Amino acid sequence: MSAGAKDKHVAERAVVICVCGMAGSGKSRLAKSVARVYGLRYFSGGDALKLLAIERGYRPSGRGWWEGPEGMRFLRERNADPEFDRKVDAKLLAMAREGNVVLDSWTMPWLVKDGFNIWLEASSDVRAKRVAGRDGINPDEALKALVEKENCTKAIYKKLYGFSLGVDFSPFDLVLDTNGLEAEEVFHVVCRVLDNVVFRSGQGRNR
Repeated sequence: MSAGAKDKHVAERAVVICVCGMAGSGKSRLAKSVARVYGLRYFSGGDALKLLAIERGYRPSGRGWWEGPEGMRFLRERNADPEFDRKVDAKLLAMAREGNVVLDSWTMPWLVKDGFNIWLEASSDVRAKRVAGRDGINPDEALKALVEKENCTKAIYKKLYGFSLGVDFSPFDLVLDTNGLEAEEVFHVVCRVLDNVVFRSGQGRNR
């Protein structure tokens, strides 16, 4: 099947894929890879929040910003004013209505009604090691930052929407334990599922 035919097939399906998981789970890397291989658009809730942070005078740059002092300060500001997250979620929902998109988001699995939702599970220790390697910091520092960040993030979404992030898995079509998997292995597992469940034997994949 030609690339053009594949793209036509994807457009007809109006696919919405939501990728979710706590920091260090590999959700952003997976979401970008899925978008690329299936010819879908990619949109990140975290990137949209960073744009709002810039408007507020923050300077988000480089990996690990969210776990750093400035990122945590913005997180606490978001907790006090839910308008930040409402703006981002409105944009994400508009993208979902257009279809043919991969959403890298903590909220969309609960808010989008017809998406295919993926949760990447990993222990806090494993995720802290990944973040430490990514950002060049001590694993203990990474774990401490992750715990603080996640407690605040969970509180924001519980207050806004009433769901328990990292506890409630009811919206997810696929929950994948990534503790013992490399990023490429996670990607290939997810593609096999998407090929057979969403795209029916890989008809939507741009190989």
